[in-house]
Amino acid sequence: MKKILNIVIAFVIAFSAVGCKDYFDINYDPNIPATENITNSMILPGVEGALATSYGDFLRITGGYFSEHYAQTFGTSNYVGYSQFSMSASQSSRLYTQLFQKVLVNSKTIMDRAVESKNYGDYIAAASLFAFTYQTLVDCYGEVPYTQAFDSDQYMAPAYDNGDVVYNGILATLDDALAKVGDGQPVAKNLLYPGGNSTDWIKFANTVKLKILSRMSKVSNSQAALDALIAEDNFITSDAQYAGCWANAETQASPFYSEEFAPWHSQDNVVANAALVAAMQFDTYTDPRLGVWFKKNNSGKYVGAISGCNLGSTASSPYNSAAGLCRPNITFDTPVSLISVAEVEFFKSEYYAGKDNAKAEEHYKKAIKASFASAGLTEDDAEENIEMYPFDKDNSNECIGIAKWIALSGCNNFESWCELRRLGYPEFGPVKGSDLWTGTDVSTSAVNALIPGTIYTPYQVFAQVGEGNVLERWPYADSSQSRNSNCPQFPGYTTPVFWAK
Repeated sequence: MKKILNIVIAFVIAFSAVGCKDYFDINYDPNIPATENITNSMILPGVEGALATSYGDFLRITGGYFSEHYAQTFGTSNYVGYSQFSMSASQSSRLYTQLFQKVLVNSKTIMDRAVESKNYGDYIAAASLFAFTYQTLVDCYGEVPYTQAFDSDQYMAPAYDNGDVVYNGILATLDDALAKVGDGQPVAKNLLYPGGNSTDWIKFANTVKLKILSRMSKVSNSQAALDALIAEDNFITSDAQYAGCWANAETQASPFYSEEFAPWHSQDNVVANAALVAAMQFDTYTDPRLGVWFKKNNSGKYVGAISGCNLGSTASSPYNSAAGLCRPNITFDTPVSLISVAEVEFFKSEYYAGKDNAKAEEHYKKAIKASFASAGLTEDDAEENIEMYPFDKDNSNECIGIAKWIALSGCNNFESWCELRRLGYPEFGPVKGSDLWTGTDVSTSAVNALIPGTIYTPYQVFAQVGEGNVLERWPYADSSQSRNSNCPQFPGYTTPVFWAK
């Protein structure tokens, strides 16, 4: 235990001595306590801070580009590679290292300490974050070290486990935690449910379990477990997100804001994608969520850019300036969403589709209404959207996939990329990026020809992905390849992770 804590201690912040906003100040340097005095209340906020900054920034940005929620603004090129469906081994190394060292290792430490002391409130919280993070890594890379990952004495180069092994392992971890904990038990100081207790974390754990079981449902024998979980119906009833933790200061603001929108940030990159704008604004209909999630351009309109390029000065108005495109509406206190009520309802709709289509439609409508509620909009607003995108019992994957893609564009772009790969929707439409951007100008006729609820091959697509394909997985991170002789050979960018095969 002391050896594990020596690894953890570098990431400990004395949360009990500072406020939530101070905790996110990376320049804060408290006196690090002696190992024996470290408490779970000191470690758990560090776990959450590392998860929030990774999940709410890098994964939100890349997920947005890979889902075609986002494209690159005029005149900059930082993320053009992402908009071409590219990811290198070096680009994700920092994320991989942070999630392993600061989230998984520390979560495992809390879990071990909690079992030893029979503090099962702490155990359910740490186990939930542990499972959530491991699922995220599998969804990115396909295979990651798991069974040998935490025994450095015996395994200096831990083997990579197949994704299904990791999924089954984290399901067992969640089941163990849920079996041990009861309602109303105390939990160490934390950021997700700062005034709550184990009851909140049980709901969150069940929701993470729902996501895991749903994602693997088509390739594994998980139906009985999913049946029991749906029947129990003890999921989150409000969005699980890091909110109220952020301050309008350089080291304390919401991570996506700090990266892209803050006054101390030097370059603007992310704008709305033409595919998403086409799905949310067509004929005489404008989805009210579009105005919540994106700002209008300098002419008071919603205009999206084209994946695979950063346009240029030869483009005609409004595409020939950054101000002519729409930026996401992000503020210093924008929440980092881990999972939403809308996602729960979409998973329920998928579960019932083909078995009880009336219930499937009921939960589909609830999902869209929950998305509107999260955006601060009304059920009446949602009803019009449901008319534009009705439930189709004969094509449930398609309608759920498109509605979920739209709903997640404003809060959880990474999960949208995952669900797009799994459900197969939105599909590629007849319009291509090379139709939209000629190399010198944007074709407004091609933009107008985009079919709502479709995506397109980027103007320049990463050659190893190719036309009509999405990026299915990331290459194994450099930070792992360089240190782990057991890192396997990369199977290719278009090889699906296990749940998408």
